[in-house]
Amino acid sequence: QVQLAESGGGLVQPGGSLRLSCVCSGTPFSLLTMAWYRQAPGKQRELVALIRGDNTTDLAGFAKGRFIISRDNAKKTIHLQMDNLTPDDTAVYYCYVHVGNNYWGQGTQVTVSS
Repeated sequence: QVQLAESGGGLVQPGGSLRLSCVCSGTPFSLLTMAWYRQAPGKQRELVALIRGDNTTDLAGFAKGRFIISRDNAKKTIHLQMDNLTPDDTAVYYCYVHVGNNYWGQGTQVTVSS
């Protein structure tokens, strides 16, 4: 059974930074494409960033220049470093992987507010 566990969310002031982590278990990891999504209140879930097994990445437009996605295959973990956060980044952030089926983590709340 594939399981994803996020951590690292919290309350941060505008301009601040957070680093999210997602640990993947139950499946071989190094070749997987992993992704971060987010969902703000009243909005649809949207892709934030993804990282492939070859370490290439894609970032949503709003994330470019501010967010970095990375992976640690030894720890079966991906990270999302988020800098220069704004209130528009307030959302629940979810880790996602497709391994036969779609798997989601439980989400971690990110709140950007002064």
